Amino acid sequence: MKPTVITKSCTLPDGREITIETGKLARQADGSVVLRMGNTMILATVVANQDPVEGADFLPLSVDYQEKFASRGKIPGGFLKRESRLSDYEILISRLVDRAIRPLFPDDYHAETQVALSLISGDENALPDGLAAFAASSAISVSDIPFNGPISEVRVARINGQFVINPTLAQREQADIDLIVAASIDNILMVEGECKEVGEDDMLDALKRAHEAIKTQCQLQIELTKAVGKEQKRVYEHEQKDEALRDQMNQQLYQKVFAAAALQIPDKHVRSDNFKKIYDEYVATLSEEVLAEKKDLIKKYYKEINKKACRNLALEQGKRLDGRTPREVRPIWSEVN
Repeated sequence: MKPTVITKSCTLPDGREITIETGKLARQADGSVVLRMGNTMILATVVANQDPVEGADFLPLSVDYQEKFASRGKIPGGFLKRESRLSDYEILISRLVDRAIRPLFPDDYHAETQVALSLISGDENALPDGLAAFAASSAISVSDIPFNGPISEVRVARINGQFVINPTLAQREQADIDLIVAASIDNILMVEGECKEVGEDDMLDALKRAHEAIKTQCQLQIELTKAVGKEQKRVYEHEQKDEALRDQMNQQLYQKVFAAAALQIPDKHVRSDNFKKIYDEYVATLSEEVLAEKKDLIKKYYKEINKKACRNLALEQGKRLDGRTPREVRPIWSEVN
């Protein structure tokens, strides 16, 4: 049976086109797309187990970006006739993608998930490091895996005073600002790169230009999800929950934790002891049966309360736990040999 192929495209500010295609390759995966820009072509696939990893309270996600020898027109030779292990460059691109997509999975989703990105062909005029996260997010978007995306990632560089999205290798060598920016439609998620002593306004302008391009790419993914019919994601239940216990702990402990945080004690060990004392006092009021059944939930909900109180302290009073304002850094010293 001939596959149904769906293709969507978007245009960069300079007129270059990026195309996303799904439905043709890797159809056994939960989600797969082929991204093309110039002669650069990336196959992105994602698969996830239906069941969670037993006992896991985290997301077992792996992201692997690999540039096959064939993408450069070569065949492995010599004693080893296989692809070699990932290079540092490939590992760094894998991490760029991982850092962008990992926070967007639901906190209570613990199924083993694998994202594989294979460079089918390469082009120095369309570098893959600024396209890999776009491909990965698109593959997740056309799957039924729960994901609070879409997101995308672009490289933005300033060459001779002009900002360029996804510059060529030659253009990058002339840049005084060279950043990789990951974002959703609403928020910037990650920034990495280097600059040659540029002003804050220039940096903000670079982030703005990058985010404008990312919004277009995210909109393309939303359209692709609708075209594939994957708006409805899989139903899962990976965590035991007790909303009554959570509400009761919030009512009983939040103000105590907030008051302990508001003391703004510089000594971290003293602060930790104060928080632990509140927890121990609460646990002492519970029966052994409740503790045996819900000890892990109690720890989890107390951690949520602690995080919420510390965050609200910074937002409401402009102070951090040790008394510093958001614009203060702790005293720094260094020495040389």
